[in-house]
Amino acid sequence: MIDHKKSVRVAGLCASAAIALGLLSTGAANADTFVPLPGGELTKTLSDGTVVTIRLVGESATINPSMGSTPLHRNAWVSGSAQVELSGAAGGFLFPGYTVGCQVNIAGGGATGGADAGVNWSDGQNMRPSVGANSGGNLSLGPGQAKSFYVLDLEQADDFGNSAHRTNIRFKGTHGSVTWADETIGLSGCGGYAQARAFVSVEVETENVSTWVTLWGAPFSLG
Repeated sequence: MIDHKKSVRVAGLCASAAIALGLLSTGAANADTFVPLPGGELTKTLSDGTVVTIRLVGESATINPSMGSTPLHRNAWVSGSAQVELSGAAGGFLFPGYTVGCQVNIAGGGATGGADAGVNWSDGQNMRPSVGANSGGNLSLGPGQAKSFYVLDLEQADDFGNSAHRTNIRFKGTHGSVTWADETIGLSGCGGYAQARAFVSVEVETENVSTWVTLWGAPFSLG
């Protein structure tokens, strides 16, 4: 004789187990992915003999491929430290940031990334990345577009006592550095592959030279 109550209980347990496994599988598919990045180092000698060394160290990204549960959304949290060293007493400004592209090659090769990108690698070491906004990593991009943004958003009073925002730190002498942790890159509107890469731009000021030097980090996938 079949115990129908026992059969129902067993069926219920099997269904619960199946649901639990389904939830675990979904979680695994959408799990965050930690990506260690190589950073980089660039040394350049200016026309007056000043040697500029820029380093990007401790760089990483944590990728969530589908915020909002749609393929049009990505989210990443990026961390790193930018360092600059000069051979002589001088100073300057340090601008760390990121460039994000949707279905566009941001690894080089002359890509311009569309009208809003401000990205041009014709002379990558001497360019100042132009940003679509002063700061903030929440971007909306379509295919073939790229945009850049600065990591820093430092509030201070201007000369008239009004609130102002800086996207750089000023350093004096031979050394400067800035570190950031879990800076958000939020991308929407991109239906294809997406990439990002860090940059560290330094405006160097000596007695004889005022120029820009930019170090680019390695591109990484946003999914």
